Amino acid sequence: MPDLSSRYALLCVGNSMMGDDGAGPRLAELCVEQPLSGWTVVDGGAAPENDIGYLRQLRPAHLVIVDATDMGLAPGEMRIIAEDDIAEMFMMTTHNLPLTFLMQQLREDIAQITFVGIQPDVVAFYFPMSAAVEQAVNRLYQLLPALEQGLGIAPYQPETV
Repeated sequence: MPDLSSRYALLCVGNSMMGDDGAGPRLAELCVEQPLSGWTVVDGGAAPENDIGYLRQLRPAHLVIVDATDMGLAPGEMRIIAEDDIAEMFMMTTHNLPLTFLMQQLREDIAQITFVGIQPDVVAFYFPMSAAVEQAVNRLYQLLPALEQGLGIAPYQPETV
């Protein structure tokens, strides 16, 4: 049964067995260790589409999706990525379905969705998470309570060729 008292939801995406791709699941772990008031946290792992029904039932005022995303930046850099940019980027993903599909399905019931990408360093089986990505996860955890004032994370600016 969803916690309908939660105003916000956090969907953490990634595979913790693949180095920096575990950024999302690591953030979910932090939130379990030290819960954020007013937040429901979902560890979507490598198949976040399995949580669509739960999130639609939850109907948070705002959903934040976090995933390791190759944006060509320094490891650990974070950006807010617009849904249109996600669709246009050829995002290397370890997930079964594109995140744009997930977002389109959720948009029917959740008006505000923010996608935060964390630039990975190494995404490979059995590699540990890099220090830069671990620091980014900790920083994002600290920023989440201020969601209404803005996370203070720059928007992703695609390179124009």
